[in-house]
Amino acid sequence: MQSFAEIVQTRRSMRKYTDEQLTPEQVETLLRSALMSPSSKGKHAWHFIVVDDKAMLTALSGCKAVGSDFVKDAALAIVVVGDPQESDVWIEDACVAATVLLYQAEDLGLGACWVQLRNRTAVDGESTQDIVRKLLNIPDDLQPAVMVALGHKGMERKPFNPDRLLWEKVHIGGFENSRI
Repeated sequence: MQSFAEIVQTRRSMRKYTDEQLTPEQVETLLRSALMSPSSKGKHAWHFIVVDDKAMLTALSGCKAVGSDFVKDAALAIVVVGDPQESDVWIEDACVAATVLLYQAEDLGLGACWVQLRNRTAVDGESTQDIVRKLLNIPDDLQPAVMVALGHKGMERKPFNPDRLLWEKVHIGGFENSRI
C-alpha cells in the first residue's frame, strides 16, 4: 500500500486509457471519496455527474478547443458542478472535490486527468460550461466547473521528479523576507 506522499509523487495526468471498464466498486470508491471531500462550512456546494455512455463521452470530448479530446477514450468522466446559491466559494469546493478524485484514482491504480470547464471555450467560441450544461441537462443556476476523465492507464508515466520542486516558491514568515 502506497503512502499519501507516494501517491502524490506517482500521480500524473493520464490522457490515454485502455478499453477496460471500471468496476462498480471502483466507481463507488471514487464517489465516496469525492462526497467526503472538504468543503467550506460543510456546505458541500457540489454535485457529481457520472458519465459512462460512449456517445456522451465523445460529445463531451469536444467541449473545448483544446484539452478535452481524450475524454472520448476514458471509461467514464465525472463532471463536478458547483452551486453558487449554496456557497460563495463553490469554485474552490468543486476544485477540492476534483482533486480528491484525482488522488483516489491513483490510489486505485487508475489514470485520471482534469479538464477545466470554467472560463474556456469550444472551437466556435461557445462557452464550454454552456456546452456541458446542454449535453447533461444541468440547470441554469448550477455551474459546471471541472470534468475528471478516468480509466485504466493506457501508458506509463514516470513519477514526479523531486529534483524539479520549485523551492524558490516557498516563503517562510512573509513573501519578501525569507525563502527556503
